[in-house]
Amino acid sequence: MFQLAPNIDLLFSEAGDSAADRVRAAAAAGFDAVEMWGPTGKDIPALKEALQETGVQLTAQLAEPRMQFMIPPKNHEPFYEGLDAGVKVAQELGCPRIVVGSGTGFGGRKRQDQLDELIEIFTKGVAHIEGSGITLVLEPVNIRVDHPGALLDRTSEAVYVARGVDSPNFGVLYDLYHSTVEGEDVVAELANAGRLVKYVQIADAPGRGEPGSGSIDWAARLTDLQHSGYAGPVGLEYYPTIESAKSVRRIQELAAGR
Repeated sequence: MFQLAPNIDLLFSEAGDSAADRVRAAAAAGFDAVEMWGPTGKDIPALKEALQETGVQLTAQLAEPRMQFMIPPKNHEPFYEGLDAGVKVAQELGCPRIVVGSGTGFGGRKRQDQLDELIEIFTKGVAHIEGSGITLVLEPVNIRVDHPGALLDRTSEAVYVARGVDSPNFGVLYDLYHSTVEGEDVVAELANAGRLVKYVQIADAPGRGEPGSGSIDWAARLTDLQHSGYAGPVGLEYYPTIESAKSVRRIQELAAGR
């Protein structure tokens, strides 16, 4: 059975603005894991208390600040400083993953050169947090709807970067929503990525709502995930179109049978 982790920045807003209260609401809805975006603006001690109180695991958080690695003057120091702060929070909250992105591509420069520069940046990033116990996961995002201009929009290119970094503490975040919007073949992408997939997120398409709100065949896609060998948590990073506790029922039912 897949461990589902609702995103507390998007779901359980009915419980209020507090991340801690949303963790409690997720626990009451039957979840033993959650994910979140960045820690900025969150009461970390209160969030830690809620996680410990409920026994809920925080599966992933975003790296901050969000970087434009390829845009001159290309000062990457804020990224490494942000990793230091992010690792401190992740360790305090028991979170094993930090999600990183590529930022915007730079027009007029060869794409391959930019991908190779990402390898250099993230290789240094992994070395920078060596011994922390935290894994960095790189997320490709769609440019057709949500992230126009992003450099990394193909799963295969995220895999290329991960292979270049070549570290057990670096992998790929496979987001089934972004992949679907880009028209990728889920089975082929998962097969190519193999064990480099170290985190998964989902939302339905079109619309980026809860599973069941769009046209994705979720029974088939969960089977694809199973057959790929992925056994980690699955983040629910969607914008609910109905009350949160109702929006999760379809995917909970399907995941329970896995």
